Parts: sequence; structure tokens; C-alpha cells
Amino acid sequence: MKNVKAWAAVAFALALGCSPALADKNRFVVDLVSEPSSLDPQVQWNPDSYYVYRNIFDNLVTRDDAGKIVPQVATSWKYLSDTEIEFKLRDDITFHDGQKLTADDVVFSVKRITDPKFGSPQLGQFNKIIEATAVDPTTVRLKTGGPYPALLAQLVKLSIVPKHVVEAVGKDAFNLKPIGSGPYRFDSWQRGVQVTLQRNDAYWGPKGAFPTAVFRAVPDAATRLADLQAGTADLAVTLDSDLAAQLKGSPKAQVLSVLTERVAYLRLNPSRAPFKELKLRQAVAHAIDKQGLVDGILGGYDKPVDELSTPVVFGWVDGIKGLPYDPEKAKALVTEAGSAADTEIVLATAPVFDQRIVQAVQQMLTDVGLKVKIEMSDMANYLKRTQSSPDIAPDMNYGRWSCACQDEDGIAFPLLHSSSSWSTYRNPEVDKLLVEARSTLDEKKRLALYKQVHEIVATDVPVVPLYQSAILYGATKQLKWAPTANESMFLNRMGWQDQ
Repeated sequence: MKNVKAWAAVAFALALGCSPALADKNRFVVDLVSEPSSLDPQVQWNPDSYYVYRNIFDNLVTRDDAGKIVPQVATSWKYLSDTEIEFKLRDDITFHDGQKLTADDVVFSVKRITDPKFGSPQLGQFNKIIEATAVDPTTVRLKTGGPYPALLAQLVKLSIVPKHVVEAVGKDAFNLKPIGSGPYRFDSWQRGVQVTLQRNDAYWGPKGAFPTAVFRAVPDAATRLADLQAGTADLAVTLDSDLAAQLKGSPKAQVLSVLTERVAYLRLNPSRAPFKELKLRQAVAHAIDKQGLVDGILGGYDKPVDELSTPVVFGWVDGIKGLPYDPEKAKALVTEAGSAADTEIVLATAPVFDQRIVQAVQQMLTDVGLKVKIEMSDMANYLKRTQSSPDIAPDMNYGRWSCACQDEDGIAFPLLHSSSSWSTYRNPEVDKLLVEARSTLDEKKRLALYKQVHEIVATDVPVVPLYQSAILYGATKQLKWAPTANESMFLNRMGWQDQ
């Protein structure tokens, strides 16, 4: 732990020239880390994409600011059996092109995202749905392959796309000019620079406070901070604790923080060398000083965890113990592994992540005798690489996972189940447990199954859970907004406040 602050001092910066227009009350400016990799809500799913497209589309259901699942496109729902649920839909929603949203659009959206040929990275979160039927224009029935307790939690993320538009223009064109029914409509996408949205004044629900919203790609966190202090941005995402400290006492800006459902982790690749060797996976776990990372780098905002979950997620089990921080034990395991430890290990990362953490992890692993090389790529290429088959996926990658569903099925299934494009782990016992956990409505049984998964992960180490992530936003002091654990950036839940 004593070297953590020294590791944190290793500089990492990307220079970006930025020429923003002055922010005002009619134009809300958000500095993201990267531009969205997709504006089609059923294609890619990552924070910088989600922040933008979540405001263009409505979802079947949503969560309120307290985290409760509440109606959105659906006004109510009832289970007809353990495997069939019926939704009643609003009849007053129109897409941005003026055409009415009906049950056919909901069914189309479900079938699109659950079609393996479509290739959505979100497939593992929806593939329990085996049938979608439009009973009438305002009634939809979904059938699942067995009981699926996380269904509503996952449907929080099911954005409804217009069947008539997607079928007419195709996937690629729709991504370039998306049409939804949400509180903001797409205006323009200046690649590599910004996405501009305009308020949907015909929106059926609460209207946004800002006539125009601009989401800019600003990879350098120091630049995002400078934009806030200069008054040229109203909200900046993904600040680190050092930058947040610079906002204390600022007359123009404030720090908004929340402990999220997001878990930070190191995903290892046990399917090939060097991490086929269990001793090396365990050495990685023993080498990481989680508390040191939190206290020495993250300013104490975050919270160390020993399981692939966080306390705000159903499936969190108190008392799970991972392999403890023990660098001497890690060194001994590296020695025991022999020549397997001589292989250079690629640690994949992207600019959206806190590179102080990545570099500290690299140093910790180097200190116990491993040879680690950081591989930086833009977010789109990082996602492509980490979703590759195990034979070409990176040896190790740093990630911060959120399913925006607050259910363990949305974390453990995609990261651990062998059917998922995100997983490099191949363990039939874990596969079986995960399937059972997503196939029973009995909450006690589900928790018992997830406990077994957590215990296996703690000893077999396909993933090293690190900490429950706190997200730090910088915001103008005029902004009135309470961030939530699921990190949804709803523009129509924000507003201006008097100073």
C-alpha cells in the first residue's frame, strides 16, 4: 500500500484541442470521455453511448430516482404464469417522425435484440425471452424459457425502436440517424466531436429543461475539468478524485457523486496461456491491494469488494472473501508457475477508464514478478477486442461493469457464462449455476446459487473483483440533478436552480 500514491503519480494524459461554444440555459453541454460507439440502443452498450441514446428512446419500463421499477411505455403488467407476462401500453406515444408507437414496435424491438443473427452484445441479458406477441395495439405478451426473475430488471434497458423506420432504412442508416420516442430527438452527429439533440416538445411525459443538448467527446479529463471551470460545459463525466478535489471551493462548479451498481474488475483469460495456469490467476488476486487503490488513488469515494457484484445489486452476498492482498504469496505462486510466468501479459484498457488504476495494477503485478504491458485503444476497438473469442481476446482487461438493471444476472451471466461474447471463462459448473439462478422466482434459492458462483470466482479467479465504483461528475452549480446508482443520465430529470 505504501507505493500506491507513487504509482498514482505516473502521468497519463491525452491532448485534445477543444473549441466549445459558450454554454447557456438554452444549450446544455455534456463532456463525455469518448463519442458514442453507437446510437442504436440495441447494438452497443457502454456509458458514452447510453448517456446519449437513453434520451432519444423510451423503454418498456424504467426506474425512478429511488431505484424502483416503474411504468414508461408500459402502464402496467401482470404475470399470466411463471413464464408469461402481459404488458398494457400507453396509447399516446408517437415517434419523432409523428407515427404512433404500438405493440408491433415493442414486439419488433424484442425480436430484434433477441435474434442471435443480429449480434447484439446485450443478447445475454434478453435471451431468456423466447416469444413476443402483440395481442392488440396496446397489449404485448412476452414468454420466457422458464421462469426468469430478472425480466423486469432487464426490461428497464429495452429501448423501443420504430419498426417502420428500421425496416425501411436498415441497421447502419438507423444508427447514423436514430428515431425514437424519447424526450429528446436526434439532430446531428459530428463524428469525433459531438452529438446534438433537440428537445421533443411533443413528448408525452415530463419535458426536458434544455431546448438543446450537446454531448462532446473530450478524452482528457483535465480538459473536461477546464471546460467546467471556464463555463463552457455544464456537466462532465468520469472525473477522478484528484480532479474532483480541484472543484472544492469553485465558484462555478460542484462535484456530484454516487456509489453505483458498477463493479470494477480485472478479467483474466483462463482459456489460454499464461492464465490457463491457476497459480498465476491466484497470484494476480494476491498482488492487488484493493484498499490501497481506493484510499491512495480514488480518494476514498469507492468501496473494495470481493465478489463480482455490489451491495445495491440483487445477488450481492455478504461475507464472501476473495484471496487477500499478500504480495509475498503472489511472488511465491509466480515462482511455482515456472516458465508460464515468463509470458508477457497484455492488459487492455481504454481512455474512459481511470488510467491511474490501470498503471497502479500494472506496477503491482510487476512487483510480484509478472511481465505486464498496457495496451491502450479507443473504446470501440477495446469493446471489439474484449468481446472476441477467447483465443484472440486480451490476456487481461480492466473494466467497470454495469448492467443498469441492479440484478446479478446482468453482471455474472455476461461476464462468466460461456455463451456470452464478453466471457473468456469456460466452467460447466458455473454455467449451470447461472442458468439455474436466472430460472427460478425463488429469491432465497437465487441468492444461494449466486453465493456458490461468488465462491468459485474467489478461488478459481477468472475475474478479480476490485471495488464498487463511485462515479464522480463535475457540474455547473446551476445544475439541479441527483445521480443514481444505475448511472442513467435522464435529461428530463434535470433542471436549473437559482443561485
